[in-house]
Amino acid sequence: MFGMSFMEIMIIAVIAVLFLGPDKLPSAMVQIAKFFKTFKTSINDAKASIEQEIKLEELKEETKKYKQQLEDAQTNVRKTITFDELNEIKKSTQSATDAFREIEQSVSKAKDIATNPLKAAGEEITQSINPKEPKGDN
Repeated sequence: MFGMSFMEIMIIAVIAVLFLGPDKLPSAMVQIAKFFKTFKTSINDAKASIEQEIKLEELKEETKKYKQQLEDAQTNVRKTITFDELNEIKKSTQSATDAFREIEQSVSKAKDIATNPLKAAGEEITQSINPKEPKGDN
């Protein structure tokens, strides 16, 4: 017990009997027992408090990890949405660009017909006889 032999405990008991006397020894033993009980309770409370603080710290660290994961996921979703939106914009501008090119070709043909109707009619006849790929497509 506490690294003390039986002989050492007996020597302490004999000194206590001689020092305190037989009248005060029982009350002194009760006070010593209460002191050790209080000391043990205080140590256990401190230990429980420290363990609780450690658990709280671990929970905080876990919370930080989950928060970082959620922020990363949110950033990825925002990037994905941004790229999807950019692709939609690109598609819509591409269709508008294609429509503009068609209008430009139609206006160009109308201009050619208006400036030189005979030449335009001859080209249309030539194209209908010998179909070629339309000019201006890239």
